[in-house]
Amino acid sequence: MELRQLEHFVAVAREQHFTRAAERVAVSQSGLSASVRALEHELRTPLFSRTTRRVRLTEAGRALLVEAERTLAGARAARDAVDAVRGLLRGTLSVGVEQCVAGVRLPRLLAAFHRAHPQMEIRLRQEGTTHLVEGVAGGRLDIAFASGVPRGEWRGELVPLATEPLVLLCAPDHRLASAERAGWGELPEEGFIDFHPDFGPRRAADAAFAAAGVRRTVALEVSDVHSLLELVHEGLGIAVVPHHFARKPEARGLAAVALDGAGRPSYESVMVLPEAQAMSPGARALMALVREDTGR
Repeated sequence: MELRQLEHFVAVAREQHFTRAAERVAVSQSGLSASVRALEHELRTPLFSRTTRRVRLTEAGRALLVEAERTLAGARAARDAVDAVRGLLRGTLSVGVEQCVAGVRLPRLLAAFHRAHPQMEIRLRQEGTTHLVEGVAGGRLDIAFASGVPRGEWRGELVPLATEPLVLLCAPDHRLASAERAGWGELPEEGFIDFHPDFGPRRAADAAFAAAGVRRTVALEVSDVHSLLELVHEGLGIAVVPHHFARKPEARGLAAVALDGAGRPSYESVMVLPEAQAMSPGARALMALVREDTGR
């Protein structure tokens, strides 16, 4: 089994398409197909079920994907470690981020990293917290900036970036807009606008409602902050969000109401890192810049 074969297998698994996978790894489609067939022959089992339109992982393929990604991440880390000893940082730094994470200005941070290490390629993925944590755990991401990560469930390192209260956002003509504070008992009958369940702000809001013993209905689910704010502006629902959302220019005119009880619900942003022995030199360098910038 060769690393090249694992790279080809992972590309097909991710693209679910041989032609796109071949373009991704810059080989011919026939060469990619031959590489995957040789791997299946060696393992004595099909890794994909193929149709004329789609390629899906078999049960064996799903099991291999986890280990293949770990193996490839380990190989990259080994190469990067040797370069680091030679005083060089080369290769790829894969960074994951959730929308509007507080406590870090990522574009400025990545620009500083690029100036310091111009020979490293930076790859950035924007996803929800659940996928970001899975990405770091599986080696697809070197480092991630997320929120709402349960500390007891993560074996690596979580570096706090910022903690802020959750607030209620509503249109100016809403019945709660003029209130200084709102109690959780006033909210069950409302329709809510929120993110998809794997996003950090949604996880924080769900946890806060559960702690208050209040059930709610999320009528409108979105995947970006601007859509959420626009929907609230139109009076289509209210939202419980991190306080810094209320300071965005797009939130101008909305009422931000403090929430009572439930232990003063909060939203924590963190830097998600793997265990020390699995941390790439690029991740260490970026972490050093974050700590220099934030004093943490």
